[in-house]
Amino acid sequence: MAFRLTQGTFSYLPDLTDEEILKQVEYALNNGWAISIEFTDDPHPRNVYWEMWDLPMFDLKDPAAVLYEIRQCRAAYPNHYIRVNAYDRSYGRQTTALSFIVNRPKDEPGFHVIRQEVRDRQIRYTLHSYATDRPKGERYNG
Repeated sequence: MAFRLTQGTFSYLPDLTDEEILKQVEYALNNGWAISIEFTDDPHPRNVYWEMWDLPMFDLKDPAAVLYEIRQCRAAYPNHYIRVNAYDRSYGRQTTALSFIVNRPKDEPGFHVIRQEVRDRQIRYTLHSYATDRPKGERYNG
């Protein structure tokens, strides 16, 4: 069975089509949420700060413009994870209202669990991404 990264909304569903992505972006924009696009080749669950693609799209009203930027990011980073974030500023702080993956590498190597026994027979667990065994920029090149 192949590994499939499950982070964000819709992660247990099949990959969204561009038309479905456009609908989700339209929903976010209709709610007044600012959109940003991020990418990474290290999708560890604790790695919440991915690289930002350009600047966040504040006050943008056209979902097609967001889809254009997603396509540009895909062209630049075809073997990376790419996600769309929608920020709800109504709370007076940066709050993610919606986040979903719009691109993933062809092969997702997954993670393995490292178990460590510590003082008083306690056990600690750590996740290690197989992708990070290769240098940054070469993790998903085939």
